[in-house]
Amino acid sequence: MEASRGKFQEKQAHKALPEALIYEVLDGRPLYRKDYKAVLNHSKTLEDIMGSSGLQSVIIEYLLRICYACFDAAHYRVLTNEVGSHISKNNNFAHDIAIFEKSVLTPDKIKSSYPDVPAKIVIEVDLAVELEELTEHEYLHRKTQKMLDFGVEHVFWITTKTQKVLLATPGENWQLIDWDKDIELYSGHSFNIGRYLEEEGIRVEERGNKK
Repeated sequence: MEASRGKFQEKQAHKALPEALIYEVLDGRPLYRKDYKAVLNHSKTLEDIMGSSGLQSVIIEYLLRICYACFDAAHYRVLTNEVGSHISKNNNFAHDIAIFEKSVLTPDKIKSSYPDVPAKIVIEVDLAVELEELTEHEYLHRKTQKMLDFGVEHVFWITTKTQKVLLATPGENWQLIDWDKDIELYSGHSFNIGRYLEEEGIRVEERGNKK
């Protein structure tokens, strides 16, 4: 009885949270932005938790430059800044980078709501949600699979903590690749995050030395 009352109270508390704290909806359940509780206790502001870290921003900027060189603007849209995807009634996702074919994301589908057509390629850098009921592995797997089922052709998920890149493609085994390897993005264009950071003089703590 007490457990049921506790769950009910938790659901009611979540309903009262500001909508701006919701990052995504997965299987009908809202997922809140990482560190959202710090906003609720006033130790951080909403703006504090909405931005990317310096490392994440540099990686995204590097990948965007490759995307702009790779995808002809006459045929593709390279979208960023938490571009959303309306996958289904109970699933709304946010992406760091999403590349859409203009023949799919046609002008009539560009509105004030999330696009409801699949991107060709999605690139994610780290996890931006506070995981309270799912593990990182469960969240990453579930979101990635739903994107592939929706019609996304390639998902690249970069995690700075492990310095790995997950490459997921429909009907193929998913690959986990060290980020200091050359990884093909599309049509002969590759990226190598480890090498780029080294060339820029940006030091990242080595795997295995993290506390």
